[in-house]
Amino acid sequence: MSRDEIKDMTGKMTLEEKASFCVGQGFWHLQGLERLGIPRVMVTDGPHGLRKQEQAADHLGLNESKTAICYPAGCALASGFDPKLSEYMGSAYGREAQAEGISTVLGPAMNIKRSPLCGRNFEYYSEDPLLSGKLAVGMIQGLQSQGVGACPKHFLANNQERFRFTSNSVVDERTMREIYLANFEYAVTEGKPWTIMGSYNRVNGVYACENQTYLTDILRGEWGFDGYTMTDWGACNDPGDGLRAGMDLVMPGPSEAYVKRILEQIKEGRLEEEVIDRALERILNIIFRYQEGRNQDVAYSFEEGHQVTRKIARECAVLLKNEDGILPLHNDEKILVIGNYAKSPRFQGGGSSHIKPYKVSGAWEVMKEKENVSFMEEPDGKEAALNKITAAAAKADKVVIFTGVPEADESEGVDRKTLNLPKDQEALILEIAKIQQNIIIVLHNGSAVAMPWINNVKAVLEVYLGGEAVGLATADLLYGEANPCGRLAETFPLRIEDTPTYPYYDVENDDVLYREGVLVGYRYYETMKKPVLFPFGYGLSYTKFSYSDLTLDKDEMDDTEAVAVKVTVTNTGKFEGKEVIQLYVSGKTQGIIRPERELRAFDKINLAPGESKEVVFKLDKRAFAYWNTTFHEWHVSTGDYQIQIGASASDILLEKRIHVRSTSRKRPRFSVHTPMGQMMGYPEAAAIIQDCFKTLFGGNEAEADGQKKEGAMTPDVMSSFMDEIPLRSLLSFNKDMKMEELVAVIDKINGIPGGTYH
Repeated sequence: MSRDEIKDMTGKMTLEEKASFCVGQGFWHLQGLERLGIPRVMVTDGPHGLRKQEQAADHLGLNESKTAICYPAGCALASGFDPKLSEYMGSAYGREAQAEGISTVLGPAMNIKRSPLCGRNFEYYSEDPLLSGKLAVGMIQGLQSQGVGACPKHFLANNQERFRFTSNSVVDERTMREIYLANFEYAVTEGKPWTIMGSYNRVNGVYACENQTYLTDILRGEWGFDGYTMTDWGACNDPGDGLRAGMDLVMPGPSEAYVKRILEQIKEGRLEEEVIDRALERILNIIFRYQEGRNQDVAYSFEEGHQVTRKIARECAVLLKNEDGILPLHNDEKILVIGNYAKSPRFQGGGSSHIKPYKVSGAWEVMKEKENVSFMEEPDGKEAALNKITAAAAKADKVVIFTGVPEADESEGVDRKTLNLPKDQEALILEIAKIQQNIIIVLHNGSAVAMPWINNVKAVLEVYLGGEAVGLATADLLYGEANPCGRLAETFPLRIEDTPTYPYYDVENDDVLYREGVLVGYRYYETMKKPVLFPFGYGLSYTKFSYSDLTLDKDEMDDTEAVAVKVTVTNTGKFEGKEVIQLYVSGKTQGIIRPERELRAFDKINLAPGESKEVVFKLDKRAFAYWNTTFHEWHVSTGDYQIQIGASASDILLEKRIHVRSTSRKRPRFSVHTPMGQMMGYPEAAAIIQDCFKTLFGGNEAEADGQKKEGAMTPDVMSSFMDEIPLRSLLSFNKDMKMEELVAVIDKINGIPGGTYH
């Protein structure tokens, strides 16, 4: 239906009808209007499966829902490092949603993993905005290819569960742009979702569902979003404030109180009817977009969906350790399997995304068919049971222990208290390690865990919450029917005290302070040279890969250009396998904190033994830019950058230098109070400063004597020294320098022609 037709339709509605359309009808439906032919459409959770409730409804997964496929959760899917895999899952999920008459799926959930303690991390993709955003794009495009809308959530800066309804996320502008907005930017500009869900929390003092800066100025004005926005369930504070800011739909409904408040504000002149019309047109546009693509005859099979889940889970598991090549297992080995997760795996998290699965398959379904494989439950603290387990473990060739974090510890509404596995699980691992060296750990969890037992085991297979068929995928991987190819989408720290958010996370305060700034996840660990258990991007395979022939099609460029990066990857092992190629960019900007390196591109390829492939990336301005808070735009600092190819954020294999020139003529207006480092970030200003003060920092007199003056600063020390010192402080280091001379230097810098001052 065209925009003009929708406008004509809204012109036939009463004011009361218009207002009611800005509030849901029931828990899962939007308003319909039979006399105008507007259908009543349904939306439903969630990010990794359909939680369709036809009777008693709730937003925490407490009441009964229809049977559906439970796909791998975001934590698992992200480790696939493959937007095409995400799209494949979205397409299968979309067919199921279309068959069930769902107009919009409330997902993907794509908040940044700021801390591993966030109880809802199992739904989220990554600590990195590029990876998070690109995976969301794949999911959105997959869903919407089936005529079902996607709804990325939770917009914005919703990174903890505790006090999520009232907390105030205090985030500086640069951090917001580079980390917490960037993933949504990719999702919106490339994925083009039909809807966006606002979060409960406040952002810098304003409720996210009433924040015009993000809902209108950025989301629509900058990114071109053309769908409708909806509140999270119960996130509405004031419907009028929300509508004015760009929040179109309050969920759930019905709420006569909200409709009444909207009508009262219009009557009082506080809310214009045109604002209601605007929201209504956006909502109707998506309703009819869905209706026109409705396919009631779509074919969908639960068994097919179960096998799709198995395939995806195989691609997402991460082999974290494989000492002595203990994996894969062999059919002639005597294997002892320990742990109830082998029979009843933990495959999803708790809360609004909780699915009633078609069927749940444990690894034991496959493993029990093998010869010489036995199973034992956990001892549950009973000494006699433990003695039986250790006796059996001593006789086995290898022991596979299935472990994980309980669902109660990883659920919507609560945050984790520890990174450790339950104490009884850790104790069991250490007890068996006393009599058996060949221990393999299978992990079921939704976020990073600490591993104080890592040196006591030979292999660790991280399967995350891999959906209802995760057990089948796990058995495939353990026995080499599939080759592990997942990579960590989050850093596994050694301990919670090492995380950048540790001092500020989960405190008794309404204000949630994002003081770590842009140093989130690996950006922090790599910059601060902090050791970790397993780095971002890490993962092993049953085969080996080598990298060679890294080339750039230019070694210098303007920021209006792009550079093509090529690298050759070869499978040098004996197994077919998939490799994730990770491209990072490293560069310094005077006076600006830049992470040691940042992921700027990635790809996943399949290689047969001995096969080589050339992988090509193209990097434009954004790959080298940071958010400039003076100009409020992406800005490149002229200088040298390293283009790095890595096996992880900590393992750089190849790198090449490129010189990038900024074409921006914008400069701030400087004063004697400006830190030197800020001025040194602009080449013309830096040249003037260095020329005027080279004597002060160890130059002319020493050179005239033909020797270096004792105590003179080296260039590196000078650069570090000047970063934070304002120009006026130089008077303290040179008794002959006068303020008038400093002012003259500033005037000279500010007088450089061609600059646009802010």
